[in-house]
Amino acid sequence: MSSTDTITTRTVRIPGPDHPITIERNTSRVVVTLAGNVIADTRDALTLSEAAYPPVFYIPRKDVDMKLLERSAHATYCPYKGDCAYFSIPSGGERSVNAVWTYENPYEAVAAIKDHLAFYPDRVDAIEERAD
Repeated sequence: MSSTDTITTRTVRIPGPDHPITIERNTSRVVVTLAGNVIADTRDALTLSEAAYPPVFYIPRKDVDMKLLERSAHATYCPYKGDCAYFSIPSGGERSVNAVWTYENPYEAVAAIKDHLAFYPDRVDAIEERAD
């Protein structure tokens, strides 16, 4: 390693009583729509509940129309879940930039969300939980 290289240390945190994270299989059908298109339609969603945040649906990639998404250069980090990658939905215009996120190699505590995508509710037209 040369003197110009840097080492970035990432804090890894384990969910616990002070920051609980639960992941449960959702028994409802979950449908995501935008600009007249069904972006995702699944009966295999996971519901992730984290601390005081609103619950989030994580949808398997196999149930997302990936042709409607475009990978973004945007990336973030969560000490509980790991590195986060993003997708935009071009049909939604500026509103739908970085509308979708995914943890492609999540930490062990949340390994169930691997190969799943989540959607920001304000960047799509609807995320519906249906009984049918």
